[in-house]
Amino acid sequence: MTVQAAQLTIAAPRPALSSTDLSMPRSKRIVLGFWIVTALFCLQIGFTAYAQLRLPQVAAMFTHLGFPDYFRVQLAWAKLLGVVLLLAPLPARLKEWAHGGFAITLGSALVAHLAVGDGPEVWSWAAGTGVLWGLAYSFWRRVQAMHASV
Repeated sequence: MTVQAAQLTIAAPRPALSSTDLSMPRSKRIVLGFWIVTALFCLQIGFTAYAQLRLPQVAAMFTHLGFPDYFRVQLAWAKLLGVVLLLAPLPARLKEWAHGGFAITLGSALVAHLAVGDGPEVWSWAAGTGVLWGLAYSFWRRVQAMHASV
């Protein structure tokens, strides 16, 4: 907006930077947020799958929780498959199933730790990963909604 007075053009002061006036369009910020949170979530899940397959202290924790050893191995491979499903260019329905599986897994882990009386130093990992999952799923749904409206 400009004001002309006596042959002078004076530019109006720019308003302060608002949350909607960022250099990156909103859709790109959503996509960037999606990939950052999803990558962090997949790294966390990938690390836990590796730990379940390779670290004896994690195997001992599964015994402490009352699970058979084969369940630990099965769960680790299911987590790795879920990570592949989230990162690969696959139909949305498969990604939705992977997100659902992770929600059940993380909720079950939290319940299992609480059921045996583990303290926050143990169950907080499942809770923190659950928060990452919630963010990743929320961003994924927003990206899906953007693609549906185009």
